[in-house]
Amino acid sequence: MANHKSALKRARQNVDRRMRNKSTKTRVRSVIKDIRFAAAQPSGQDLTADLNIAKSVIDKAAKKGCLHPNTAARKISRMSKLLNSIAKL
Repeated sequence: MANHKSALKRARQNVDRRMRNKSTKTRVRSVIKDIRFAAAQPSGQDLTADLNIAKSVIDKAAKKGCLHPNTAARKISRMSKLLNSIAKL
């Protein structure tokens, strides 16, 4: 446990940041899961609006520093690739 005043403050900041990052990462995972679930359904609905929402959520997470920019790009690329493969069918 931290003993110095500055170390105690840093510990408090780390807790706040961890909770903030946790909620952001959870949002990213759930949005990706929703896209994959919708893509697995046999319905012929257009998922571009859902993809745009997911891109926005992932880009915001990267902008906040919660995700590495390359990780965000990889996730977006994989979702786009999935939806493009469905569109070709």
